Amino acid sequence: MTRSTTTRTRTGLLATAMAAVFAVTAMGSPAMAAQPSQVRFMAHLNTGEGQRPENITLEPGGGAVVTFAYNRQVARISPDGRVHVLATLPKPPTGSVTPALTSPFLGGIVRTQDGTLYFLYATGSSDLTGLWRLRPGGSPHRIAALPADGLPNGLALDEHAGLLYAADSVLGTIWRVPVSGGSPVKWSTAPELAPDGFLGANGIKIHDGAVWVSNLDRGTVLSFPVARDGSAGPARTRATGLVDIDDFAFTGHDDTLLAAINADNEVARVEPGGRHSIVLTAADGLEGPTSVAVRGDTAYIASAAYFTDTDPNVLAAPITHGGPARPWTRAETPSERTTR
Repeated sequence: MTRSTTTRTRTGLLATAMAAVFAVTAMGSPAMAAQPSQVRFMAHLNTGEGQRPENITLEPGGGAVVTFAYNRQVARISPDGRVHVLATLPKPPTGSVTPALTSPFLGGIVRTQDGTLYFLYATGSSDLTGLWRLRPGGSPHRIAALPADGLPNGLALDEHAGLLYAADSVLGTIWRVPVSGGSPVKWSTAPELAPDGFLGANGIKIHDGAVWVSNLDRGTVLSFPVARDGSAGPARTRATGLVDIDDFAFTGHDDTLLAAINADNEVARVEPGGRHSIVLTAADGLEGPTSVAVRGDTAYIASAAYFTDTDPNVLAAPITHGGPARPWTRAETPSERTTR
C-alpha cells in the first residue's frame, strides 16, 4: 500500500500474479530472467467489482487466494481464471475511520496446509480490527483483536511453531499470535519499524530463523532473529533504497528476494548483500504491485493498479534454476530479456 492511495480512487483492482524464470549466478544466488513466450494470463479481474488484490497466498494445483483490499472480500482465483468469493467481512460501524487509509482495509493473508486461511482486517473499530480465520467450508471470524488505532497489514505464518506474525504499518509493531487465537503479543517495537510520514512496517515473512519485514516509508528490508525463548533479537538492516516497498518473497535460494515497489510499478531483485536491481516494470504489465509469492516452480506478483484502474489480471510463468543469468535492465527490450 502506498501513500498515494489515500488520494486515489479505491474501487477496482488489477491483480497480477506474474512469474519469472530464475537462474543461479556464478556466485550461487538466483537471478531473474524471463522468456516472454512462457508468461501467460491466468485471469482478468474486474475493477468495477472492486477486485483490488492487496495480498496473495498460493494453493496446491496452481490456484491462489487473494484479499480484495477495499471491498472486504477474500477470493479464490482458480488456475483457469475463475474468481470465487470465499467470504465478505462485515462493514465497520458508522463513523469508523481506518488509520492512514480511512476506508476499511483487508490486508495480509496466509494459508496452512489444511486449507485454513488467516488474514488481517483493519477498520478503526475495536470490534472488528484484528486477525481473522476462515476454515474450509466455514465462515470467517476474528480470533485475535488488534488495536483499532493501528493498521495490521502484512501477515506471516510459522506453521511449524504454530505462530502468526502481523506487521502494523501505523504503530510500527510486529504482533505475534498463536494460530489458535488469543491475546496478541507485542513481539517487537524496534524504531526501525516506525513509519516516516505514512506507513512503516509492511510486508513480512519468516525465513531462515528470522522474521523479515519491509518498511514502506524508509525503503528498507529488516530481519529480526527469533531467539531460543521466542523473543525478538535486534533489528538488522538487509537492504535500503527501496522506497515504497510493499510485500516481498524469497526466491527459494539463500536470502535473495523479490520486492514489490508499489508506486513505481516495479519489482526489484534484492541480493543477500542488499544490492538490488529492477527486474520488472510497467512495460511488463505491472500496475502498482502490492505482493509477491513464490511456490515450487512458479512465481506470482499481485498488482493493485491503485493509480491506473485498467486491466486487472493474473500472470504466471515458470521458475527454473540453472544459469547463469543476468537481471533485466530498463534499457532492454522484452526480446533481450533472456537467459544468457
